[in-house]
Amino acid sequence: MTMMDTAVNSIEDLELTREERVIEIQNLIETLRIAEEIALKGYLITSSELADLMDINASAVTSRGDHWSWRNWVVSRVRREGNQILWQLERVD
Repeated sequence: MTMMDTAVNSIEDLELTREERVIEIQNLIETLRIAEEIALKGYLITSSELADLMDINASAVTSRGDHWSWRNWVVSRVRREGNQILWQLERVD
C-alpha cells in the first residue's frame, strides 16, 4: 500500500458515519474469527479463498511467496492440487 492509498483510505474513513465504521469493525472481527477457525481446525484453503478472506486480489496472494505473515497468522503454501495452490494458516502470538 502506498502513501497515496493510505491517504485515500483515511479520507474515505472520515466520510463514513460512526455506524458504518462499527459495521466495518464487526465485519473485520468476523473475518478474524473465520481465519481463527481455519487455523484451529487445520483447514487448507485455496488462493482465491484466501484472497477473499484477506480482501485482496488472488494474484497478490501467490506473489507473496510460500511463507508470509498476515495479521495474527503465518500463511504457508502447503501443496498444489491440480491447478489449485493450497494454503495453511497458523496462529502466532
